Amino acid sequence: MSTPADGETTALRRPDPVRWIWYALGGRLSRRYSAWVLHDTTTRTWVLRHMARAFVQMMVPIGAVLIFLPGEFWIRGMAALGGLLLGMFYSVAYMPEAAEHRVKQAGYPVGTATAVREDAARVREAEDSVRRRAAAAKRAARYRERQGR
Repeated sequence: MSTPADGETTALRRPDPVRWIWYALGGRLSRRYSAWVLHDTTTRTWVLRHMARAFVQMMVPIGAVLIFLPGEFWIRGMAALGGLLLGMFYSVAYMPEAAEHRVKQAGYPVGTATAVREDAARVREAEDSVRRRAAAAKRAARYRERQGR
């Protein structure tokens, strides 16, 4: 795992709910959360985490539409739903760039998140390959046993 640009290593420390909301809304966390930001943008569930942050970001304008716009609630609700769907579409379209921006804000060089995710994918693929080979060997042994060889 890379370290922040200033060379300081940090432990994986999760932010409290208030700081997480600040982070989800695009705010920068202090250096002590740098390792967590890298983990947040590179773990297996990074796509779901990104979508949760995007959803939190959109709750502010969606809430404003539902509360302050005049008209029947179902019309405001449909407008809010349309905005939410469009916002999630754009959020998913720019997911890798947004993750890299968050990692850069945490003090890591640009491209760190992508490199960590690619390394993890290579490790997972190697482990899956070993597992598949072992399963194939086991099936072949059972087949040979049934054939009487």
